[in-house]
Amino acid sequence: MPNMWNRLRDWLIDPRVRDLDADGTDFSIAHRSILLRKRMLRELFRKFYAECRAADLRYFGSCKGMQLEIGSGSSIIKEFYPEVITSDIKPLPFVDLVLNAHHFPFRDESLRAVYGINVFHHIASPGNFFLELRRVLQPGGGAVLIEPYHGPCARWLFRHLHKTETYDMGAPGWEADAAAGSSTKANQALSYVVFTRDRARFEVAFPDLRILSQKPHTHLWYLASGGVNFRQLAPTWTTPLIRGVEFLLRPFNRWLALQHLIVLRKGEATRGASAPPEHQA
Repeated sequence: MPNMWNRLRDWLIDPRVRDLDADGTDFSIAHRSILLRKRMLRELFRKFYAECRAADLRYFGSCKGMQLEIGSGSSIIKEFYPEVITSDIKPLPFVDLVLNAHHFPFRDESLRAVYGINVFHHIASPGNFFLELRRVLQPGGGAVLIEPYHGPCARWLFRHLHKTETYDMGAPGWEADAAAGSSTKANQALSYVVFTRDRARFEVAFPDLRILSQKPHTHLWYLASGGVNFRQLAPTWTTPLIRGVEFLLRPFNRWLALQHLIVLRKGEATRGASAPPEHQA
């Protein structure tokens, strides 16, 4: 059975990325080409950007600082929100800044929001990332992250999806493998480890970064699009139908969702643990 799955996964990989180094710039450039050509995927990412912006306006509305996207890679967020500063750890021709999430080249309290789509689990030292968030965010500002979820469908899929990444809910710590690259050997379960399993540790270490929301979403649309690494599994004209079915299945997102949206907001340090996060289906 594992060999059959491996053969299927290898066949599904988009030929444009099959032989590329996942840590190289050519890999991100190929992702950009795929994203620009796959209309179903473009619409999915447009939804992601809109969700980031909606959470920004809802939770950080009192702030006036800059908005930064980290790990932008192939991002097309500027097509919809041109004021967002894009960045990546790789020197890519279509991002504004090259930066490491452990150190932002911004002055203290200068950012309103930080967006990250499937990038948090690639950050080698989450603790250093949180320290930087505390420094650069205005009080009342925050971060919006979209990450692999930890429901039953997500656990099964992400354990088998990528050869170059793991999905380890029992990882002993938050830090990346010493051999990890910018895209390889990442633990796709990192958001579960930090914000659910080790939530108490997070709240003690960073009491002024409050977890406001963890919202599971997206399953059929993501699968049908193939993402930036795999072949599209359904014709583009079926997108409205897939979106409609996914909408109807929202009550079951806790079990079906493949990704979730996490909102952190910087405030004053408080004593004791924060209230439980809003967990919407």
